[in-house]
Amino acid sequence: MKHLIKTTLFISVLSAVLTGCNQDSNAKSTDTTPKSTPAETTKSLDNHPAESSNPNHQADIAKALQDNLNKSGVDVHVTSVVPTDVPQMYWATLDKAQPVFVDKTGQYLFQGDIVQVGGNTPINIGAKMQSVGAKTTLSAVDKSEMIIFPAKGEAKSHIYVFSDPTCHYCQKLHSEIDQINSQGIEVRYLAWPRGEQLRALSEAVWCSADRRDAITRAKKGEHITAPACDNPVEKHMMIGHSLGVSGTPAVFAENGMQIGGYLPADELVKVAMSNK
Repeated sequence: MKHLIKTTLFISVLSAVLTGCNQDSNAKSTDTTPKSTPAETTKSLDNHPAESSNPNHQADIAKALQDNLNKSGVDVHVTSVVPTDVPQMYWATLDKAQPVFVDKTGQYLFQGDIVQVGGNTPINIGAKMQSVGAKTTLSAVDKSEMIIFPAKGEAKSHIYVFSDPTCHYCQKLHSEIDQINSQGIEVRYLAWPRGEQLRALSEAVWCSADRRDAITRAKKGEHITAPACDNPVEKHMMIGHSLGVSGTPAVFAENGMQIGGYLPADELVKVAMSNK
């Protein structure tokens, strides 16, 4: 329990606020961090990060960071540490929290914008690193796990949307999905229930025989039921945490850039097309 509390506090500190629906205050639990049993937590704290396939992975810094997280009782796993354009500053990706900057000792974490100036335009180093990582992570999700509303006519780009059927802004975005699809943008939904009490609805949607119909009806306020099945809701939540999702809808462009929350259809299409 102590490890779980520390982990929850750690994730809360790192969570960014999206324009959209935050965690549902009416749910039994507003913590959407995938839960671990005490035995699982203790076991995970003994493990060091797996070797990343990225050739730029800094294994020594990843190990130092993981050791320091373990010492602080934080059940978050380091998945990759790579150099940034900032001297002696690295980008660490974590499995239950959003990526952060870390120093070479693995002791100090930095959150916020680091901007490089001196070129033609300022460059947000963090946004650049996060979009690269998000593109890799999201493109690796099997399409069969997502609820996809395909583009109509020529497919020009696609977006990923972490969504909760009970979120007003998710409902608003979905009400405009025909406009989005008709302009050549495919919408790929991932599950993001905003509270433990709302997880059952997302699971029912993903376990329905016709997922597109189920999510559409759920976003109209209809009650959805379906036999329990092996579903990706927990996995999507972990992916969302690793990308810094903290509210819905959380929209990512094809190139991994986080667009933000709800945008009107025409504006969303323009941003998506400029970030292919």
